[in-house]
This record gives sequence, C-alpha cells and structure tokens, in this order.
Amino acid sequence: MNIKNIYGTLALLFLCIFQADAQETLSIEEAMKIALENNFEIKIAKNNSVISETNVTVGNSGMLPTVTASVVDNNSIMNSSQTRQDGSTTSLDNAKNNSLTYGVSLGWTVFDGMRMFARLDQLKELQKLGDAELKRTILLKIGQVNSAYYDLVQQQQQLAALDTTIVISKQRLELAQNRFTIGKASKLEVLNAQVDLNSDQVALLRQKESYANAKILLNQYLARDPKIDFKVTDEVKVDNKLVLVDLMELAQKQNPALEAQIINKRIAELQLKQVKSTRYPTLRLTTGYNFSESQSSLGFTSETSSRGLNYGFNASMNIFDGFNQHRNEKVAKLQIENTKIVIEQQNLILNTQLSTAFQTYLTNLELIDLEEDNEAIAKQNLEITLDKFRIGTITTIDFRTAQLNYVNAKVRYSNAQYEAKLSEIALKELAGNINF
Repeated sequence: MNIKNIYGTLALLFLCIFQADAQETLSIEEAMKIALENNFEIKIAKNNSVISETNVTVGNSGMLPTVTASVVDNNSIMNSSQTRQDGSTTSLDNAKNNSLTYGVSLGWTVFDGMRMFARLDQLKELQKLGDAELKRTILLKIGQVNSAYYDLVQQQQQLAALDTTIVISKQRLELAQNRFTIGKASKLEVLNAQVDLNSDQVALLRQKESYANAKILLNQYLARDPKIDFKVTDEVKVDNKLVLVDLMELAQKQNPALEAQIINKRIAELQLKQVKSTRYPTLRLTTGYNFSESQSSLGFTSETSSRGLNYGFNASMNIFDGFNQHRNEKVAKLQIENTKIVIEQQNLILNTQLSTAFQTYLTNLELIDLEEDNEAIAKQNLEITLDKFRIGTITTIDFRTAQLNYVNAKVRYSNAQYEAKLSEIALKELAGNINF
C-alpha cells in the first residue's frame, strides 16, 4: 500500500470516528423526559386533567347566586279605536306605542336538599379521576418508551455480533484464499467462504434496517422528527430484586386502573346523594331592581314610568312524580353495586396479571444466567476452532458451525436480557411504580 492510500484510509477512519462521536447518546432518563414533555397522548391527558381541575368550583356546584341583566323594548304602530263608558269613541290611525323595561335580577338557591354539596364533592372526585387517567397514560407511554429503548439496545448488540462474525468470515476467506494460492485448499473452500461472508453481510443489512426502523419508532413515541439520529447505551440493566408481595401491595395503592374504579364507586355514591336530595324542599331567594317606561298615542295615559326594588322567595317540594323518585334511587343504588363488582373484578385481573408477569420475570432472569454461560462457552469454542482452522486440522463446516453457534449465543443472550427487561417494565407498570 502506497503512502497516498495510507493517508486516505486514515482520513476515512477519522471521519467515521467523528461521525460516530457526533451522534447524540440518548439515555433512558433523557428519553423519558422528552416523552413527558412532547408525547401527544400525554399532552392531551394533561389538558383533560386541567379541565377536571378547572371544573371544581362552588359556582359550578350551584352554591353561588346568579345575577342577570335584562332589557326588553317593545314597539308597535297600529290603527286603534276606543269606546268609553259614556259612549264616546276615539280613534287614531298609525298610533305609536312603545314600552321599555330594564333592570338587574338576582336569584340564589339557599337550600336544595344538600344537592349542591354532593355536586361539589362529585366534581372533586372527577378531578381525581382525571388525575388517575393522566397517570395511566403516563405509565403506558413511559412503558412504551422503555420497551422501544431497550429494543434498540438489543438491536445494537445484535449489530455488534454480526459485525464480529463478518470480521471472522473475512479472516476465513483470506485464509482460504491463501491456502488455495499455495495449493493446500481447493477452489470450493474459497467459494464456500465467500458465500458464507455474503450471507453474513445480507444478515447485517437486514439488521441495520431493523435498527433504523426501531429508531424511527422511538422518535415517534418521543414526538420528534423521525430523522433525528442518536445512539443508545450498550447494556441492559435488569432489576432482579422485585418481590411479588411488594408489587401486589403497591398495585393496591398505585395502580391507576384500580384507582379509577375506586373513584367511580365514590362518584356513584355521590350521585345517589344528589338523587335523594330531590325528596327535600328547594328554597330560592329572588330580588331585583327594574326600570319601566311606556308611551301610548291613544288612551287615558300617554306616558308612564316606574322603578324600584322587588324581592321574594319561592319554595317547592316534590310530592308525587309518578314513582320516578323511587326508580331513580333504585337505579343509583344498582350503579353503586356495579362499581363494587368492577372493583372486585379489577383486583382479580390485576393479581392475575402480576402473578403471570412475575413468573415470566423469574424465568427470564434464569435465562440471562444460562445464556451468559452459553455465550462464554461458544466464544471459547470459536477461539479454539479458529486456531485449529488456521493450521488446517478441522473442516470449513465445523468452523462455520462454531461461528454460527457463537453468533446465535450472543443473540440469545441479548434477547434474554431484553425479555427480562420487558418483564420488569410490565411488573412496574402494573404496580404503578415506573420511575420517571
């Protein structure tokens, strides 16, 4: 190789290193932070939670008075005639009449069977329900981000494994060509080595495609440009100290689906209170200050005006409404019963999901240890096989088998780590305990 080629190779190498360093290394903490800020579903859930919080006011529950301003202006042009008691008659064509009334009125319900207080409590519970839905959405999306992130780590590890096998395949092809040149191997050995190298390169291209698509998916979860390039960490850290009993206790307190059902039961109980409130009388105070003016072209009075304060109250009570009160209360009680059943069902589903996911988690932890040992054995076997292949004491088939066994062992070890991480994420999501 001449000096020009050496400089060209070094320049290409430094360019590749620079490009690799220029890529952003995205940590899982940074990914979750971006998702919390950008993810569309989380943004919508946050807005819905703010809506529920905004609705919690004493005015929305009906506790405050209402003040109304009104203006009424009536005008008419008519042909009118009047006959008085003494028999005289007066008539006028196109007689103009107008009246103007304006003022301010106030109404205040001071008692409605405590319905307004139950309504305020219900609004507060609806706010809690919105918060639970926000938490459920965050847990779901953060779980997706974690899964997509560690899938990328797995894909990256598999890329490294394929890179390694291509290096080995190139060494094998070079050895086969050298042996063929000195007459110690046939052309068939060279062709077989070339075919296997081509197969490895095809597998690498497929893996690069999967890796690129996995990046695009993670960018989608982070709600950012799919063309943004980045790297991820090289290892998967699995929490191997989870305890099923602890997870079940946490789930009873923090699982958003169960929390939502408990809130729904409280909402149904408050709805029953509101239904029962109609058994009691309703008392409403009213007052106002009005101005009134009227003009008439024909009649005893051509113009009148008045102004002043009016006040009073009205009270009403349901005596009989076709047994609707009884029916509404019965329906409300059945709705409470349904919420109790749903809570029991959700508890059973949650415990079943936790138990199943925990068993999968334990299996995957054992597989990590087993596949780690398998990878170490396969690596040692490949090193011995490579040495023997160099001196020509084993066949190319035996070498290829050892090579594929090593690659498959690395892929299985990577898959075992990934599956164990997915199990950990699923358990923490059910327990409502993903850290973010």
